[in-house]
Amino acid sequence: MLKTVKYLLGSAGPSGYGSKSTAEQFTDNCESLRSCTAIITGATSGIGAETARVLAKRGVRVVIPARNLKAAEEMKSRIESEFRDTRVIVMYLDLSSLKSVRRFVKEFEALNLPLNILINNAGKFAYDHGVTEDGIEMTFATNYLGHFLLTNLLLKKMIKTAKTIGIQGRIVNVTSGIHTWFSGDLIRSLGQITRDKSHYDATRAYAISKLANVLHTKELACRLKMMEANVTVNCVHPGIVRTRLTRDREGFITDLVFLLTSKFLKTLHVQAAATTCYVATHPNLKNVGGKYFADCNEASNSDIGCNVKEAARLWSFSEIMVATDFKSIFAPPPMNY
Repeated sequence: MLKTVKYLLGSAGPSGYGSKSTAEQFTDNCESLRSCTAIITGATSGIGAETARVLAKRGVRVVIPARNLKAAEEMKSRIESEFRDTRVIVMYLDLSSLKSVRRFVKEFEALNLPLNILINNAGKFAYDHGVTEDGIEMTFATNYLGHFLLTNLLLKKMIKTAKTIGIQGRIVNVTSGIHTWFSGDLIRSLGQITRDKSHYDATRAYAISKLANVLHTKELACRLKMMEANVTVNCVHPGIVRTRLTRDREGFITDLVFLLTSKFLKTLHVQAAATTCYVATHPNLKNVGGKYFADCNEASNSDIGCNVKEAARLWSFSEIMVATDFKSIFAPPPMNY
């Protein structure tokens, strides 16, 4: 009850910020950002778009990877019309396709740009069961596995940039508090919903993918520390926000639900991108890694989300997934006649 009251009032936490803080607060007068380049997935709408707008306003060169290039170009035009001398680059990327992820990284590296900030923000909530061209459940592939491969392929560039420029690199994985709704064997559950749509539940699939984001953060933080890399990784729960995640269920009922709960929701242009921008830019978080943030403060996590063995297990399995034909991994067991 106390947490709810503090959330509604926007009471500041230990960081000095709270649920009513805005993204622009953390970046104001931060001159070091002008030398930075950031890649922000899912930046054509919602939280990602606001994150891109705020960072571009502060002089960051923003790369917007998108499957919908028209929407990305429109976002670029909106940013450029609002702020002079902004640097926005649009590139094609379909996170549900491993081939597309690899192609994007090659094309980005060909630009010979530094990379200081990587924000894995794109998210999908698939109401209907779907499997990607690689043979993996669509929500997991888009929300987690595509970002896992993208991050791993860009890591060398980030480490090199941090060493050359002297500014610590930051990776932000946007997750959701819904990840705490899942309990059980993540990999086993993933196999079930991939090969058998009768096991598919949209909310459960989303929770699985978001838990994977949290576990990815924990394991990557350990690896970066062992490498003594000047790059950190953290994950954030941005809060309850109405974004295009609900686009498949637009209508009267959806509108009514969001109207009735509007006092509990964050607004896109005021608070939605706050925690993401805080974790991506604030000097107070230098050398802080492997943490989970909500409302611009470190927050408690689920037991499984803190499990280092599960994090290492998922990492190993993810490496196999990005290097193997998923269809053979999740193929139904042979029938006994």
